Amino acid sequence: MKFATMLSDLWESLRRKPITQQYPFERTKTPEHLRGLLLYDPTNCTGCGLCVKDCPANAIENIVLDKKAKRFVVRYHVDRCTFCAQCVASCRQECMKLANDMWELAQLGKDDFEILYGAEADVQAVMASLANGGSNGTGEPK
Repeated sequence: MKFATMLSDLWESLRRKPITQQYPFERTKTPEHLRGLLLYDPTNCTGCGLCVKDCPANAIENIVLDKKAKRFVVRYHVDRCTFCAQCVASCRQECMKLANDMWELAQLGKDDFEILYGAEADVQAVMASLANGGSNGTGEPK
């Protein structure tokens, strides 16, 4: 490379504005089809378990408290999820969706990567059961 060519490239680079974004301070709009955090709406859920069965990463567990009363708690492991949206596609009742605005999922501890979705009383019952000895492997608390 000739010295004059190198100097002209250097001069042109110095005149241009930087294209690097100052990320935490300057944010751009997230893309519409970005796959972020899984959201679960229990109102129409029948507990069929297709979301659990079709998840390739085993990131979803359906804990059945009372199938007749439609009391379910979904245990979502964010650290296992590959954000493939297979659970969203397989849910016939459209209870699940991937939020495009919740994609900053870094945490300081591993405990923060587990989310329990459901009615507040049911979630508290499942949390108490898990603290006392976990589940029996079928998704149901002991």
